Amino acid sequence: MDPEEIVKEVLSRIRPTVEERAFVEGIMGELESIAWETIEELGLNAKPHFVGSLAKDTYLAGDHDVDLFLAFPPDTPVSKLREDGFELVKAIAGKLDDYEVSYAEHPYVRASYRGVSVDLVPCYEVSNWKEVRTAVDRSILHTGWVIENLKGRNDEVRLLKKFLKGINAYGSEVYVRGFSGYLAEVLIIEYGSFLEVLEKADFMLRKKVIDPGKWLAREYRLAMETVEREADRPLVVIDPVDPRRNVASNLGWERYGSFYFKAPLFLESPSESFFFPRERPKGSYLSELRRKGTHLVTLLFNEPGLVDDVLFPQLLRSARGLERALSKEGFNVLGWDFGRRDRAFIMLEIDRRERERIKLKPGPEFFTEQGWDFYRKNDRVWIVGKRLFAEKAVRENVVDVIAGLLERGQVALGKNLRESIARAEILLDYVPKELEEDAYLFLSREKWNLKG
Repeated sequence: MDPEEIVKEVLSRIRPTVEERAFVEGIMGELESIAWETIEELGLNAKPHFVGSLAKDTYLAGDHDVDLFLAFPPDTPVSKLREDGFELVKAIAGKLDDYEVSYAEHPYVRASYRGVSVDLVPCYEVSNWKEVRTAVDRSILHTGWVIENLKGRNDEVRLLKKFLKGINAYGSEVYVRGFSGYLAEVLIIEYGSFLEVLEKADFMLRKKVIDPGKWLAREYRLAMETVEREADRPLVVIDPVDPRRNVASNLGWERYGSFYFKAPLFLESPSESFFFPRERPKGSYLSELRRKGTHLVTLLFNEPGLVDDVLFPQLLRSARGLERALSKEGFNVLGWDFGRRDRAFIMLEIDRRERERIKLKPGPEFFTEQGWDFYRKNDRVWIVGKRLFAEKAVRENVVDVIAGLLERGQVALGKNLRESIARAEILLDYVPKELEEDAYLFLSREKWNLKG
């Protein structure tokens, strides 16, 4: 089938309907009214701004997360922004259905309203990159730039986003390291359409530097500092609203690799399965262990109620810490995975379940009858002073090794998870029923299978 035909079919499924648009616009209108009303009640100098895919009309059907930023004047001290901003977002959230407090550079609130997730974030009202003071301030500039430059190509962004989601390459979170929504929008604006972006998969990687804002001509020194600093990334996309930032700074090589292979495959053999992948196969993790001759270690623990944006980066750090610690202890870690079901978990695939270690075995004085007995029973024997010593081979189970490492504090762990992981239940070659599918997908590599 022709790619254009597939694109039309996919669009009919991912473009919001008229009714859905009306619902979204209604939600945003109500939230804006609540925000203004609360600002007036508190007597604050702030202004609500919608940012993100809803504000830019690049959202996918069924994906209605709202990002509402409350912008304070640039001359507001950071301490006052933190204090007044937190008071404001909590007061707005109190008028919604429910909420929880989250923390980034400063506190923000994640609420829900009429079944829709709403992030309420304090920031500065900035008009250009020179006024940016906190990490979230650029979001208002990003939204304005995309609206100004997209020029009716909203559906092209939707196609690219859905394609990236389908090939497991979407999401800029540190535990994903994929394409962000903003990066997808910038690429569409730069190259013109979804299909043209796919055609440029190899070209982008070789060209490396994309400069839609023409900063290399206007702010050469700052732009070049960004290029040089980010040289080890798959792409350097100089932010069109700020020459100091790489839009693709969180994009990892693995996720770009998925895009690199899947883009030409779609152009050669177009199919809706790139956008709507088949359901993950069900299989037996125990069969995978038998097939591979490897072993699975799983740490299960109750985490302290962290939101995903905080929990997952710390799980990532902890998984890497365990990998490094076990490698130093002589175990070959073939891969790791993490997540949260009923409890948080970290899985490690290792080459063997036990290791042999040599321990010092003190013996009796050499000139005694017991000394002769010790001499006969051990292969490597030596004398220190009057005492005999020997080497003793001891088999140590990986579960005991991990428990010892955790007890001695010899594993680099996420700061909020240290106590939880220290008390973790450590399972070997077994997982509870709710983790059986996770274990199979991890061990079979179906979770990351580039061949599909």
